Amino acid sequence: MTSTSNPRDLRAELEALTTEAFRPELADIDQLPTLDIARLMNGEDATVPSAVAERLPEIAAAIDAVAERMARGGRLVYAGAGTAGRLGVLDASECPPTFNTDPSEVVGLIAGGPPAMVTSVEGAEDSAEFARADLDALALTSADTVVGVSASGRTPYAIAAVEHARRAGALTVGLACNADSALAAAADHGIEIVVGPELLTGSTRLKAGTAQKLVLNMLSTITMIRLGKTYGNLMVDVRASNEKLRARSRRIVALATGASDEEIERALAATDGEVKNAILTILADVDGPTAARLLAESGGHLRAALGAAAG
Repeated sequence: MTSTSNPRDLRAELEALTTEAFRPELADIDQLPTLDIARLMNGEDATVPSAVAERLPEIAAAIDAVAERMARGGRLVYAGAGTAGRLGVLDASECPPTFNTDPSEVVGLIAGGPPAMVTSVEGAEDSAEFARADLDALALTSADTVVGVSASGRTPYAIAAVEHARRAGALTVGLACNADSALAAAADHGIEIVVGPELLTGSTRLKAGTAQKLVLNMLSTITMIRLGKTYGNLMVDVRASNEKLRARSRRIVALATGASDEEIERALAATDGEVKNAILTILADVDGPTAARLLAESGGHLRAALGAAAG
């Protein structure tokens, strides 16, 4: 899909979108006291989780498909423009410290490249060519997943990314905030979170942005749970790259094992600070190399490694 060339046609297309609808009852919002505006905005935000809840079956189906491919070595790639693109880049950038993934495993693509994170890149969201070039640089395989993200569901960059990825044999997901969107229709898994018109007409960084953030949180987090990156609700693959995370690592080992501070320090030292390995050395009473081997044989799943050690 390409952008509509006639400005009048494009205006009509936007006016038909729920996310672009004008709300006459809010026409005097700029004259209200600040607290009243804050209450209105908070009330609007409160409607987003229920809109997400209506699409949980579609979200879960997409997650299971993503996890199956990532377990085979595939990558999770987000592609979007503007706010949607920035949210994808944000989610991707948080996976390495949270789940100890390699930066190449979860990738965020934004129309216009890195400069578009902080400034508008003219014409980038309308360019299908940009999308195809960005994906070609990744050399997609059938194990990869591309998630197109667009509040309107009509952004050419996001749609082209999904269409190009599908032709390459990759799994595709389309995340939009309008019903019957071209983006969802183009993808293997369409997820449409219909949050309704915005407080400020067309400002989809508000409810639509919040909805996209919630869904992206689910996609990455639950996929990582399925891949064994957690033990219960503990982030046992956390990467201790600063003092806060080193303290969190020690606390996670303590919560998982109930071991003393001295035993935890010994275990972390014996496993080069790897939380999952340290837990295994304590709970299974094995040394560091044995823990590493058991985890490798169990595909990184701590519960399975514990079972193998007990057996």
